Amino acid sequence: MSRASPPVTAYVGLGANLADPPAQIRSAIDALRQLPGTTLGRVSSLYRSAPVGYADQPQYINAVAEVHTMLPARTLLESLLEVEARHGRVRPFANAPRLLDLDLLIYGDEVRDEPGLQLPHPRMHERRFVLEPLCEVAPESTIPGRGPARDWLARTAGQQVERLR
Repeated sequence: MSRASPPVTAYVGLGANLADPPAQIRSAIDALRQLPGTTLGRVSSLYRSAPVGYADQPQYINAVAEVHTMLPARTLLESLLEVEARHGRVRPFANAPRLLDLDLLIYGDEVRDEPGLQLPHPRMHERRFVLEPLCEVAPESTIPGRGPARDWLARTAGQQVERLR
């Protein structure tokens, strides 16, 4: 008798800066609960941060959610993109304001660099608005190929991120 593989623990970054961002994040968290073969684990507090890349836009609300999934990484990413689309996400230009942004940050201990799928997320270790909520839900987390997330968090001390109450 063969045993099923255990679910993979993955972390999803959530961000929004249009049309009531906290409500967009809450709605996306509800959508994560509905993904097939996936259970929602811990969810961080909400955090406010300045936009990156294109500054002429509202501040972002960010969070990180832990999921335990049987979905392969690419299928999980495609599911996240479908959730974004259902929330009205459009991509007019790089770093444009958005109704919802869902990033697959970490998928188990996988390191991949394929068209459309990079694991871990290629810039997560540089962004306090990702690292702070990640360390809240998974204080001992490791960024595959890079090391402990809390070590990277310490390197982003100059970035302004505000935890919302």
